[in-house]
Amino acid sequence: MCEVTTIGLDLAKSIFQAHGADASGAVAFRKKLRRDQVLAFFSAQPRCLVAMEACASAHYWAREIAALGHETRLIPPAYVKPFVKRQKNDMADAEAICEAAQRPTMRFVGAKSAEAQGAAVVFRTRDLLVRQRTQLINALRGHLGEFGYVVRQGPGHVAKLIDLVADPASELPAEARPVLAVIAESLQSVQAKIAVLDREIAARAKADPVAKRLMTIPGVGPVVATALVALAPPPSTFRRGRDFAAWLGLTPKQHSSGGKERLGRTSKMGERSLRRLLILGASSAASHAAREGSSGSPWLMGMLARKPRMLVTVALANKMARIVWALMAHGGSYRAPAAAM
Repeated sequence: MCEVTTIGLDLAKSIFQAHGADASGAVAFRKKLRRDQVLAFFSAQPRCLVAMEACASAHYWAREIAALGHETRLIPPAYVKPFVKRQKNDMADAEAICEAAQRPTMRFVGAKSAEAQGAAVVFRTRDLLVRQRTQLINALRGHLGEFGYVVRQGPGHVAKLIDLVADPASELPAEARPVLAVIAESLQSVQAKIAVLDREIAARAKADPVAKRLMTIPGVGPVVATALVALAPPPSTFRRGRDFAAWLGLTPKQHSSGGKERLGRTSKMGERSLRRLLILGASSAASHAAREGSSGSPWLMGMLARKPRMLVTVALANKMARIVWALMAHGGSYRAPAAAM
């Protein structure tokens, strides 16, 4: 019987598929496992490499299987797909994971600790509540617009919408007023919950020394800084700042051939939440620089004078990502150069 060196595990809710292979890649076994059988199965296996696709529960299973003495690796699903032969099923997926894990140039995702995943919950929850707030604002704005009440866009003008619903003198139909009051109350409740999470994030930012150093970068506030600490992988994962920016999806997408470089739009790969937060921070920094005029960063002012605002915002987010990596990797605080940001 051949010695198993690599096991590809296709994760699922109930039925898992394991594919074992020896050092030469020959198939050692194919086995279906129920959820309650997974840990018992791996505890009986000799120490080997266990590979899984990086998905929702992959970090949990990587920790549990690693505790049994195995080496665990997580592979991005996009890197596994080319190894799937013909039809897609659990058996083919497990085999593809096993084969991908044996490639010497394969890139892996670092397994997160339970504490790191727990620290990210506040940002996921805040994103959910912000989306719900946007839905409620749009619903309230749309309904009031049908009765001729229109206010400026943005969360800062939501109070006017709520006041219109609560004002008994407003000419809203009696049939619509109690229903609109439900939307207004829900909106106020969601806003209060977002404020609670913002206070929690601000407290974490003050307590974390890395977050405090990151907040010295223009455009990086408590939310962005604590999100970078919680969601970004260790800086040692990347060789340089450009690699970190590429992981965030802030570098141009390449379609080069024949020695000719063709760069397109930003790749939008990697961590979506961090990319969005950095772009929002860069947008705020660019707006502040535009208001300051000549007293702002010469590099940023020159870019704003020559290029469209959104292009400059993404370029600034890219620059901010590189500075973030430098501070996380080498320590120190940000100091703006005299001639450029």
